[in-house]
Amino acid sequence: MSSAGIALKANITTLGKYVLPLLEQFKFVSTFVVKKYFNNKVKIYTPDFKLCFDHFCVHTGGKAVLDEIQKVLGLSDFQLEPSKMTLYRYGNTSSSFVWYELAYCEAKGRIRKGDRIWQIAFGSRFKCNTAVWCALKNVDPIKEINPWSDEISEFPVDVSI
Repeated sequence: MSSAGIALKANITTLGKYVLPLLEQFKFVSTFVVKKYFNNKVKIYTPDFKLCFDHFCVHTGGKAVLDEIQKVLGLSDFQLEPSKMTLYRYGNTSSSFVWYELAYCEAKGRIRKGDRIWQIAFGSRFKCNTAVWCALKNVDPIKEINPWSDEISEFPVDVSI
C-alpha cells in the first residue's frame, strides 16, 4: 500500500467513529474482528461515507489519485466533480485546493443549510488531514462572489482521456 493509502486508511478509521452511523461502524468492526480472529481471507468492510457527507472536497496532486479515491470510497462522478474541475482549472494548488473545491460547490448553488462537507487533503509522505463542515445557511451563488463566479456556467467540462 502506498504512503497515501496508509495515511488515508488511518485518517478515515479515526474519522469514522465520529461521523459514521452506528450500523456502518458495526459493519466495519464486525468484519475487522472476523478477519483478525477467524478468517484472514475476509475483506474488511469499507464504510459508506456518502451516508454522512453531502459534499466531498478531495485534494490530491493528480487525476490518478482522484480516480483511486473515487473507487475506494465509491464516489460518483458528480460527487468528485468539484475536485476534478478544480484540478483542471487551477492545477495542483497545494493546501488551497480544497477551498477552491468548496467555492466550486458554492458557485454551483449546491451548498444548502445543514449540508455536511468533508475536506480531505494529502501532504508529503504520510500526511492526511480532514476538516468536516456543516453549512449554517444556503449559499446563493448570485449573491456570493468567489473564484469561480466569472465562468462557473462553463463547468463541468469533459476531462476524460
